[in-house]
Amino acid sequence: MPFVTIDGQALHYIDQGTGPAVLLAGSYLWDQAMWAPQIAALTQQYRVVALDLWGHGESGPLPVGTTSLDDIARQALVLLDHLDIERVTLVGLSVGGMWGVRLALSAAQRINGLVLMDTYVGAEPEPTRQYYFSLLKQIEEAGVITPALLDIVVPIFFRPGIDPQSALYRDFRASLAALPSERLRESIVPMGRITFGRSDLLPRLGELDAATTLVMCGDQDQPRPPSEAREMAESIGCPWLLVPGAGHISNLENPEFVTKTLLEFLADRA
Repeated sequence: MPFVTIDGQALHYIDQGTGPAVLLAGSYLWDQAMWAPQIAALTQQYRVVALDLWGHGESGPLPVGTTSLDDIARQALVLLDHLDIERVTLVGLSVGGMWGVRLALSAAQRINGLVLMDTYVGAEPEPTRQYYFSLLKQIEEAGVITPALLDIVVPIFFRPGIDPQSALYRDFRASLAALPSERLRESIVPMGRITFGRSDLLPRLGELDAATTLVMCGDQDQPRPPSEAREMAESIGCPWLLVPGAGHISNLENPEFVTKTLLEFLADRA
């Protein structure tokens, strides 16, 4: 499996297909496998790179000194340099969009297009931030995501009313339950604090290229509701659309719609 050492740790990624480059940046608590439906389709025409966040999937622990989403964006640029990718279309979902915007602002010359999915680059609203921090503290203290915490955390990612017996729901719950204490305390919890303690980037959204940016959001996304997607799109001046029948992980709850939209967006960039 391909790895690159960045800031002293091994970052895992996949690199498949040929053609214009696409970088898929996924959600907190998910690894690159979350993009499987899109990877299968996009690699027919594009070179697709997807990475595992630190402490997620096959990647190593959060490197010492990584304290902000700006650090994550810088590390992603190191990956692109390692792969000799000069320009890329970045598709960022949730935290992938949060650091993806930071990459686009810091290295605009490297971006062909930007798709922001189920994400928000404003500061986390204070009540929500305090709530998420309290959950992270409980996980840190327990060294495990307990069944009671799983009952709280897992539904956040899906549309209300999803069948809890579905493979998507059960597999995600099982993956969280299996996370070892060391990984939770060294990487997952700190990465959560970086994510939910992020600075406000809304005032800089106007610097993005509206002509090559798209905002998408599950129409039933609870943690990142459509109102936030609309707010960002209006600040950028770009189109935005809702993914029907989808919650936060919209690319897996309605993969056909998301894949079709991405292929249309990419065709316009070629």
